[in-house]
Amino acid sequence: MSRSKANSIRAFVPARDLEASKRFYQDLGFEQIWGDDSACGMQLDDCEIILQKFYVKEHAENFMMALGVENVDTWWDHIVANGLKEKHGLGMAKAPEMQPWGIRVLYICDPTDVLWHIAEYSRR
Repeated sequence: MSRSKANSIRAFVPARDLEASKRFYQDLGFEQIWGDDSACGMQLDDCEIILQKFYVKEHAENFMMALGVENVDTWWDHIVANGLKEKHGLGMAKAPEMQPWGIRVLYICDPTDVLWHIAEYSRR
């Protein structure tokens, strides 16, 4: 089967309160690149997500995202220095730790309780 090369993948991330989620992601470092009152594109370097005004508790609490970064400690320093857990009333923001599978990961939940794994992944 012949097909063209894939050039991006984006997740539709649920947002209980779209405006509150936008503020959180902007404080984390994302930039809004398009949007209306139902969804918006958020970009961080070469990575993009789509925030969607959509909320089902069971879905949001089981939705996870993984972000690979060059230095997880600088991300943690940014989160702490900007008081993101307190400012956005987040349920979790956990400092980086080495995981049993060999990757250093920090965990943070967004205002909708979407769990982010921010980690140093080695390139294959």
